[in-house]
Amino acid sequence: MNLESLLLNGASQLDLPIAPDIRQKMLAYLSLLQKWNKVYSLTAINQPERMMSHHLLDSLAALPHLWPGEWLDVGSGAGLPGLILALMRPEWGFTLLDSNSKKISFVQQAIIELGLSNVSVCCTRVEEWKPEKKYDGIISRAFADVSLFTALTRHLLAQNGAWVAMKGSPDQELERLPTGVIAERVISLQVPSLNAARCLVLLKAT
Repeated sequence: MNLESLLLNGASQLDLPIAPDIRQKMLAYLSLLQKWNKVYSLTAINQPERMMSHHLLDSLAALPHLWPGEWLDVGSGAGLPGLILALMRPEWGFTLLDSNSKKISFVQQAIIELGLSNVSVCCTRVEEWKPEKKYDGIISRAFADVSLFTALTRHLLAQNGAWVAMKGSPDQELERLPTGVIAERVISLQVPSLNAARCLVLLKAT
């Protein structure tokens, strides 16, 4: 099965219609990721089919559980899930943050090539970052355990905002939540072509 068929099939399983132009941009992103990965080692996964399932479809699986507003993707790495979410929701705003300058350079190039106007990037350590605005949602895919994730980003969360941690099996992490943070929901995800436990942990400040 070619990459476009994998994307179409996966999106259908997730019940997420993807417009043809957005589909082409996702495939262009994957092509760019493969190209840069050979030089900059952006991801340990280098097979295109596994990139599709482990990166693109994994990112898409979170989308139905998110909400409109301004989003921060912490430890975004190669732009995941932020770039994929931004392609699907051009009316939402996304800030992609990572302290690795090579990864941020890739993300900046991807933003240009994909023509994204709803994404900004920041290359810094999140605990040192003091932007003027706060975020309706803060998402993390491969950044830290939930206690550290919430502790380092608490100053960035809007009053009625929430955290979203993309995880495998989070049970042990949820036993160590810091004071003033509660896990509101744990949502099991079925990611097409990915034979691994995946879930979203929705967290709020009390």
